Amino acid sequence: MPVARIESLDHEGRGVTHHEGKVIFVDGALPGETVDFSPYRKKSSYELAQISRIVRASPQRVTPRCRYFGYCGGCSMQHLDVAAQASVKQRVLEDALWHVGRVKPETVFAPLVGPGWGYRYRARLSVRYVARKGGVLVGFREKKSSYVADMSSCEVLPPHVSALFLPLRELISGFSLRDRLPQIEIAIGGEREEQMTVLVFRILDRMTAEDEAALRAFGEKHRLYLYVQPGGPDTAVPFWPIPMPELAYSLPDFGVKLAFAPTEFTQVNHGINRSLLRRAMSLLDPQPGERIADMFCGLGNFSLPIATFGADVVGIEGADALVKRAARNADANGLGARCSFAVANLFDTDEASLAKLGRFDKMLIDPPREGAVELCKALPHAADEAAPKRIVYVSCNPATLARDLSVLMHEKGYRVRGAGIANMFPQTSHVESIALIERG
Repeated sequence: MPVARIESLDHEGRGVTHHEGKVIFVDGALPGETVDFSPYRKKSSYELAQISRIVRASPQRVTPRCRYFGYCGGCSMQHLDVAAQASVKQRVLEDALWHVGRVKPETVFAPLVGPGWGYRYRARLSVRYVARKGGVLVGFREKKSSYVADMSSCEVLPPHVSALFLPLRELISGFSLRDRLPQIEIAIGGEREEQMTVLVFRILDRMTAEDEAALRAFGEKHRLYLYVQPGGPDTAVPFWPIPMPELAYSLPDFGVKLAFAPTEFTQVNHGINRSLLRRAMSLLDPQPGERIADMFCGLGNFSLPIATFGADVVGIEGADALVKRAARNADANGLGARCSFAVANLFDTDEASLAKLGRFDKMLIDPPREGAVELCKALPHAADEAAPKRIVYVSCNPATLARDLSVLMHEKGYRVRGAGIANMFPQTSHVESIALIERG
C-alpha cells in the first residue's frame, strides 16, 4: 500500500502529495502527515484517494466535534484545528494568485477570523421522504452524493436551529404532502436579544387544513417565522404570523440596518461580514465627495457603509429585485441622497457600457464565484486619469480572483497592494478573500 507525506491542502480541503509522477489528492489528510492511502479513482495525471492509515499525524489534527463529519457533505475541515484553518486558506489563496494569475501581493493581510461553531445564519436544508430509513430526513447532502444525510443536529448552525432537526422530521412526517416538500431555507436576522429566525418551506402542492394547522402550531411552539414557497425564490410568501415583521441585520460600526427577504442573498456569517466591512472601508478609505462604484452591490451591504463616509455611491447589480431592495435600504437609513442604484449585466460589460456610467474615483467589486473578468477588462488602463485610483475586490473564489487580478496587474497596469482571507465558513474549504488594488 502506498505511503506518502502530505505537502499541502487543495481548494477542496484534500491533502496533496506526489507519487510515481502523479498528483494524489487524499481525503482527510493534513499537511505534514505521513499516511498510507488507497486510490478510489485513477486518471492519467492524478488520483483521488482515501486514508488507509495515518502513520504520523499532524499536531494540528483534532477530533471532529460533529458526529456526522465525513458522512455529511457540509464540512470538510473539522479534523483541522480551527486556528490552523485560516493559515491553510491563506496558503490556498496565495498559491492560486501565483499559479493562476502570476500575482504576488505586496502585503499579506492578517486573516479575519471569528467563532468556529454556531456561526451559520443562512442555510438550505434538503428534505426527503425515505421509507426504508424510517421516514423523513432533514439535513445537508451526504458527502459525494445527492442523498440527504440522516442527521439530527449540526454544529455550524446556531444551537436553536440545530435543535429543530428532529422536530422538523416529526412535523413533516405528519404532513399529507410529506413527499412534496424538498427543501427548507433558513435565514436569521436581528440581534441576539430580538433574533428573528425564518424558515421557508418549499412546498410543491397545496396544503390541507390539517397541514396548515400543524405548521402554524410548529411555528408558535418554536418561536419561528414561517414562509411557504410554491415555486422559485420570488414566490416565497409569509405564512405565519401575519402580519410579519421585516427581516433585517444591522451593521453597528456604520449605524445602518439592512432589510432583506429570506430568499435574498446575504452573507451566512454575520460576525465575519462585519469584520470584512471594517477592513473593506479601511482599504477603500471613502472620502466626502468621492464618486465610488459598488459593483455587484446586492441589497447594499457595502454601498450603505460607503455612503456613511460622505461619498456618492453608484451601486450596480444584475437582479432588479435586489436593486429595488438596495434603494429602499438606502432611503430607510437616510442615505438615499448619496446612493443611486441601477440594473446591469456586469458579466457582459465592455468599455463603452462602463464609460456610460461616468468616471469613478474608487471602486468596490464583490462578484459571485464566476468573478468579474469582463468588468476588469473594460476598465481603463491605470495610467489613464479616468481609471479608478483604488479598487477593493472581495472574492469567494481564489481562482477567479487570481484571473481577474492578473488582468488588472498585467494588462491594466495596477498594483496588487495586498490580499488576505476572511474565514467566512469555518470547518469548510470555502475561501473568502479581499484584495487592494491601486494605480502605480
